Amino acid sequence: MSVVYENPPELGPPLGKYSHLSRAGDLVLVAGQVGVRPNGSLAGDDLRSQLFQAFENLGTALESAGGGFDSVMKLTTYLVGESTIEAFREARNELYARIYPSGMYPPNTLLVVQALVRPDLLLEIDAMASIPISAT
Repeated sequence: MSVVYENPPELGPPLGKYSHLSRAGDLVLVAGQVGVRPNGSLAGDDLRSQLFQAFENLGTALESAGGGFDSVMKLTTYLVGESTIEAFREARNELYARIYPSGMYPPNTLLVVQALVRPDLLLEIDAMASIPISAT
């Protein structure tokens, strides 16, 4: 089974030497998405704005592969600094009420890190999804 790498134009260019997503069969991996709009501008200097933009970017990546948030098998979240955890939980609760109305959520690993690729970024979220090839 070959691996296909993609950079959906709706996401804007990656912030480094990587692809936004890869696919091998039904398995789709989405690179860490951050609070940056497709035009490269920061969604805001607060965690809530960046989280909502990161999830919008994740949704765009999933849609480009033929799926959606219901296709997500696992998320990994990277937060800059322990002081951001409560704001993350509050914003995620608000967002999840919309994207996971059933109350069933994918597993999530939360890691607190010192920094991300840019000093203005407060979080990064990557995803693993199962999207049948026939969905594209």
